[in-house]
Amino acid sequence: MIKYLGSKRTLVPLLTAVIGAVPRVRSVFDLFSGTSRVGHALKARGLRVVANDHNAYAHALASCYVAADRERYEREARLLLAEFSRLPGRPGYFCETFCERARYFQPRNGARVDAIREAIAHKSLEPLLEAVLLVALMEAADRVDSTCGVQMAYLKNWAPRAHRDLELRLPDLLPASPHGPCEALRGDACAQIRGRSADVIYLDPPYNQHSYLGNYHVWESLITWDKPEVYGVACKRVDCKERQSPFNSRRRAKEALFGIIRDADARVLVVSFNNEGFLERGELESMLAERGPVAVIATDYKRYVGAQIGIYNPQGARVGEVSHLRNLEFLYIVELQPTGVDWAGFAEQQRCLPGRPERPPRQRRSAAATASGEANGASHT
Repeated sequence: MIKYLGSKRTLVPLLTAVIGAVPRVRSVFDLFSGTSRVGHALKARGLRVVANDHNAYAHALASCYVAADRERYEREARLLLAEFSRLPGRPGYFCETFCERARYFQPRNGARVDAIREAIAHKSLEPLLEAVLLVALMEAADRVDSTCGVQMAYLKNWAPRAHRDLELRLPDLLPASPHGPCEALRGDACAQIRGRSADVIYLDPPYNQHSYLGNYHVWESLITWDKPEVYGVACKRVDCKERQSPFNSRRRAKEALFGIIRDADARVLVVSFNNEGFLERGELESMLAERGPVAVIATDYKRYVGAQIGIYNPQGARVGEVSHLRNLEFLYIVELQPTGVDWAGFAEQQRCLPGRPERPPRQRRSAAATASGEANGASHT
């Protein structure tokens, strides 16, 4: 899968163990699916997964890794990938924008991306098969890019991987779930939560001001193939300025998340959040506690690769060091219906840190009162 800031790659074993420990669990709704690593792992366990995200590239990933079943799409996808692999490069929008105006990819690889993407567009394929092919192309480009993991900038000198040739590979498609067809949705998280139910709802909202659209605008343009106008050295899509999420706003994030927690229809709610988020731990636990008992599991992990490298200016010169290299990731488990699971004992078995929910100050207003007292009408993702 693609390199991704905020990916739950290292937490997938814990997340799948937590959700798998819920008695009689069959269905999971992943509301902020991102790369769909979590949804893919849950489908691999036989669960029926519904994955949602508001970005087109994330929807393509969910369509491929969650909704597309191996039995249905593997053979045809292999044949088409073999056909596209033989195409010569043909420079177009992608090469001009991301290889010449910017330096994310070597021009010869950018020209092949153009040729393959145009070929996919001209096939007029059914949506899930097309998503499998688009993800194969996106991942092939990701393996030969020249960034430190986000598309806010490219490296001053070519990354070693950028000299490799673009190579298409079939994504890891999974068999159908025995509990029913999996789905990939693309929409506003605050709206999608309404009217849907699952045994478990998993929330992994953005924590801070960094926009996933801005960080992965190249993939958004590759998937939508709308060839938008771009701006700046990074050649970002112009709509990066317009498509704002409340979860990237300190002022609006609390109200938006509270609305989702309030509307969640599940037996268990599982929430990922870390100690760099807009919301303090006690504040989030107070919101969650209004739906049921809260258990907390904490894990220590290394920060994203950009933090490991350091702070650089647009000219590529190192100008500073980051304040810390490790974070705490908190996994909150909220029982909307009793499960009988000893979550503290579970955390010890997983060699994690069982966290005791923080008690909010007595003077603090309830989450419901706080949310209702803020501006009417939440802005959504």
